[in-house]
Amino acid sequence: MWKLEALRRCTPKPQHSNLPPLIHRLIEQMWEDGYHNIVNTDYSEILIEQMRSRHSEARPSMEWHEMDVRDLKFDDASFDVAIDKGTMDAMMTAKADVWDPPQQVIDDCNKEVDETLRVLRKGGKFIYLTFGQPHFRKRYLQKEGTSLEIRTLGEAFHYFLYIVTKE
Repeated sequence: MWKLEALRRCTPKPQHSNLPPLIHRLIEQMWEDGYHNIVNTDYSEILIEQMRSRHSEARPSMEWHEMDVRDLKFDDASFDVAIDKGTMDAMMTAKADVWDPPQQVIDDCNKEVDETLRVLRKGGKFIYLTFGQPHFRKRYLQKEGTSLEIRTLGEAFHYFLYIVTKE
């Protein structure tokens, strides 16, 4: 899967990963690729229980936590990598106008990024995969004490891979 290959280029060795939100097929592929130290979060208790049940035998070291990405309950500097494939997108589309988002959307997106950076170790990477174009996303991802790399993926209909590295 090309998404896994793009992630593999960002994190060449198995590392402790925090994945808000749940990314079903991607986490299975990451596991098969040797990433066995995976922590998954989602705000839905029902979804967390379903995924925990689905993966408990085949992927016993995988962790599942009901948690809001705007208020992560992990210690500072706990993770090497955090991946978002859908959370910020969902927050941004909650209100229809991405050109002029309401203050709540701006606050929610900033809280997600700030919390994610808080739980990353120095040198850690926040990887965000989305269809969202840079002019809509950079305002949330460019933070003091970080560097931002943007890669365009795909042929006709592009994905964007944002890599925020904590310095």
